[in-house]
Amino acid sequence: MVRRNEQRRAALVDAAIEVLARDGARGLTFRAVDTGAAVPMGTASNYFTSRDDLLTQAGARVYERLQPDEGTIARQQTAGKDRDAYVTLMRELVGRIASFRTGYLALLELRLEATRRPELRRVLTERVRADVEANVGYHEGSGLPGDATAVKLLYLALNWLIVEQLTLPDVFTPAERDRLVTAAVERIVTPE
Repeated sequence: MVRRNEQRRAALVDAAIEVLARDGARGLTFRAVDTGAAVPMGTASNYFTSRDDLLTQAGARVYERLQPDEGTIARQQTAGKDRDAYVTLMRELVGRIASFRTGYLALLELRLEATRRPELRRVLTERVRADVEANVGYHEGSGLPGDATAVKLLYLALNWLIVEQLTLPDVFTPAERDRLVTAAVERIVTPE
């Protein structure tokens, strides 16, 4: 029987994210999630039909938590429509993702696990494709310079910068990170 207490489910999935980030996919067990969520042993198995179900829900939850809040969206919508505004937007994006270190590391673990689990690969592929399409759609409606290819190139470049910051944080200083984001936007987003 699968339980329906959504607050408890969210706490369990959040604990799964922390376990993935700390111990990797192989360390993700129902017992580890129960411990991480500080719930009685056996609770996670009442909420998730399988480990695959837990992995899939953890991936979805990371994306939920990475979404900008309403204030950030409103600020972005009223900002300028030039490359300087684009740089600010990308710096905020990189900063938001880097501030949820465990979530992004968990997502990296899920991506690696997806190479061995076809269903997880399918779910993550759909989610990432939808995320890229949403970013392109947002960009096209925003009035910012550049095209869909620029959005995709920035997605690829900035994702690796984020990986570097989260896994080897001493490679680039925060100031270097900001300069790299600025350079990426200036070189990829051509003036119209």
